[in-house]
Amino acid sequence: MRVFVYWNLHKGLWSVKALEGPYKGLVIHRAHRVLLSNAAPKVSEAGRQRVIREGRKNVHAGIVGDLVDYGTHDMLASTGLPVSYNPYKGPTFYYKGTGEDYTGSEMAYLAHRVVIAL
Repeated sequence: MRVFVYWNLHKGLWSVKALEGPYKGLVIHRAHRVLLSNAAPKVSEAGRQRVIREGRKNVHAGIVGDLVDYGTHDMLASTGLPVSYNPYKGPTFYYKGTGEDYTGSEMAYLAHRVVIAL
């Protein structure tokens, strides 16, 4: 199932929103860890501009992908590259180590408030 995953500030968990099927548009799960395949970043530029203008966070960025699992795969974290996003630094997700744009990856592991590109 294709989903949009974002960090939920109020719940302290990843929110998983369905992009297809009978639950399309609804948050179908909240989890500490999410594994996605065919992952790609998604940023709403209008939402980003609103954050900059108002100085308040809102849901405007996340990772889109095919839901694989909610399980614990912490060993994957050491094999990938950490990815980050800051609306004040720019309109894209980027690799933490190099600052290069993250355009997607075969797999993405979201855990402990961090995105790891695999």
